[in-house]
Amino acid sequence: MKYAADDQLSPVLFIPHGGGPLPLLGDPGHQNMVNFLEEITPSLGQPSALVVISAHWEESIVTITSGATPPLIYDYYGFSAEAYRVHYPAPGSPALADKIFRLLQRSGVGSRLDSQRGFDHGVFVPLKIMFPAADIPCVQLSLINHLDPAMHTKIGKALAELRKENIAIIGSGFSFHNLQAFSRTGVHDAKNEAFEAWLIDTCTNGDLSSEERETRLIEWHHAPYADYCHPREEHLLPLHVCVGLTSAPAKLVFNGKILGKKASAFLW
Repeated sequence: MKYAADDQLSPVLFIPHGGGPLPLLGDPGHQNMVNFLEEITPSLGQPSALVVISAHWEESIVTITSGATPPLIYDYYGFSAEAYRVHYPAPGSPALADKIFRLLQRSGVGSRLDSQRGFDHGVFVPLKIMFPAADIPCVQLSLINHLDPAMHTKIGKALAELRKENIAIIGSGFSFHNLQAFSRTGVHDAKNEAFEAWLIDTCTNGDLSSEERETRLIEWHHAPYADYCHPREEHLLPLHVCVGLTSAPAKLVFNGKILGKKASAFLW
């Protein structure tokens, strides 16, 4: 299925990245997600670079990978040897990293460059499915470890100028992330579904102004069963960066089950 992003601006996409390396290991609980990531890629056009905000990197200020050949960080434990042989040699882009640094600084968002940091699994797992040739330069951004949703929205606003270039921006997280509640059995979970319905309405409802959308997301703890779905919010915050980058409502491009729980993806 083909989905259209904004014709005038480069695409912004929020995706679930699944559980560790399982999407690359043939896990049946991730097949819906893998199919979606393969199908959504043509909607992103032919980007000259990728910027990914991953839930799996937190620093005291926004930190940006600036190396030319970032290594992979196998930041998961207890999987088969195959999971530690994953290869994804996408190049970095020191010039793009420097531009991002300058945009953040100009907006008063503290940031720094890190030439040694590699790509964690929130980056290389989905990108290996979406762009298997690993030939598009990629820069990764960290979250800020205070996990303030308003600040992460501000990060997105600071980077909005990137959308005028041929750069696809991906928020890599999970709209549901309660590790104790995941299941491969697909048991109905009314709490999960209530939160997803609220999130979909918040992100896609064209009757909401951009200010109303931002406020709802900044105050996401008031959503139905918010703390159950996100005992800790690091997997939701890449979405806040995406919303900060945009002003229009999103298109819902995935609403399926991963490890037995409903999860959503959004495209602008």
